[in-house]
Amino acid sequence: MVNYKRNVEELKDKAVFFWTKELIDEEASISVIPTLLNTQSKFISILDVADSSPIAWKLALNLTQDIYPNLFLKHLMVISDIGAEPLKNNDFKSMFPQKTMTYIWKNKSHDYTFQKLLDKPFLNSSKLCVDGKGLIKPCELTPLLEDVIMLLMYAGVSTDESVDEGLKDKCIIGSLLGKRDELEQFIKQRYIWVSRITAGATSNSMGQLAQRYVLKKLQDKLPTWTLSSNGSIPGVSHNNGKTDMSFDIVVCSPQNKWCAIEVSFQFTTNSTIERKSGQAQSRADLIKVAGHKIAYVIDGAGNFKRSSALRTICNYSDCTVAFSPDEIEVLSEFLKTSL
Repeated sequence: MVNYKRNVEELKDKAVFFWTKELIDEEASISVIPTLLNTQSKFISILDVADSSPIAWKLALNLTQDIYPNLFLKHLMVISDIGAEPLKNNDFKSMFPQKTMTYIWKNKSHDYTFQKLLDKPFLNSSKLCVDGKGLIKPCELTPLLEDVIMLLMYAGVSTDESVDEGLKDKCIIGSLLGKRDELEQFIKQRYIWVSRITAGATSNSMGQLAQRYVLKKLQDKLPTWTLSSNGSIPGVSHNNGKTDMSFDIVVCSPQNKWCAIEVSFQFTTNSTIERKSGQAQSRADLIKVAGHKIAYVIDGAGNFKRSSALRTICNYSDCTVAFSPDEIEVLSEFLKTSL
C-alpha cells in the first residue's frame, strides 16, 4: 500500500531541493532583476566610456556582447523609474511639437530628432522588448528604442519648456556620462532600492510558477477532472460562512469529491511555510468536516530548514509529496484513489 501520509524524513528522501531546469527557464522568462543585477557593472562601464558625444553610447553598445539595446533600455527604465506604462500615457507630440528635443550636454546645446516616438506607437514592455521574455533575446537598436533611450537619458536636461516635470526630475543619467564615481553611486543606490522592492515580488512569482507547474501536471494526468488555481471548496469557509477559504489548487473529481492542494517550494527560507503551517490544523479540520481531502506539495532547501513547520503540515495532510514528476504522479494516484 502506498504511503501518502508521510513524515518529514520520508518527504525529505523524495525532495529535489532546488529548481528544475524547466522552472528555471520559465522563471527567467518573467524575472528580469537577476539579469539586471548581473550586468550592472557592464552597464556602468558603457556609460563611463561613452563620453565623447551624447550618442557615443551607440558605439559602446556595438563593442560589447553582454549589453544589447533592449537590455540597455531596461537598465535606463529602472534607474529612471519610468516604465512602459508612464511612457504610453505621455503626449510626446505636445511636448516636442517640432519633433526635436533640445538638451544641454557638457555645456553645449544639442538636438535630437525623434524617429518613431511621436507617431504615437502603442508602447508596452513587449513592444520595447524589455519584458522577461523579450530580454532573453537581444534585439536590434530600432528607431523606437533609440527614441526612448535618448528621452530617458536627456529629457532631464532638455530646454524644451513643455517637457513633463516628472521626466525632467528622473531622466538625468545622460548628464553623468564619463563620470564613473557619480554613475556608480547613482546607479547602485537605485538598484539597492529596486532589489528591496522586488525581493517579495520575485519570491511570489516563483511561488506562482510552482503552483502553475503542479496544476499543469495534474491537468495532464486528470483530463476529465475540474482543477482551478486559487479556488475554494463548497462548504469550507472563514468567518462563519461569510468568506470562502482560498487554496493554491482545488481539485474536483467526476464524482464531485474535492481536494485542496497547497504548494510551497522555497530554496531560501521565508515566511510562506510558517504561514501554511499555522493554517494547517484549522484547514484540515474544516475540510474533514466537509468530507473532503487536503494535500501538500512541499520542497526546496529553504523549506527543509523549517522542520517544525514541516512536521505540523505533515501531521495535518492527507497526502504530502515533493516536487519531482514522480511525486506529482504519486499525488495524482492519491486523488484517483481517494476522491
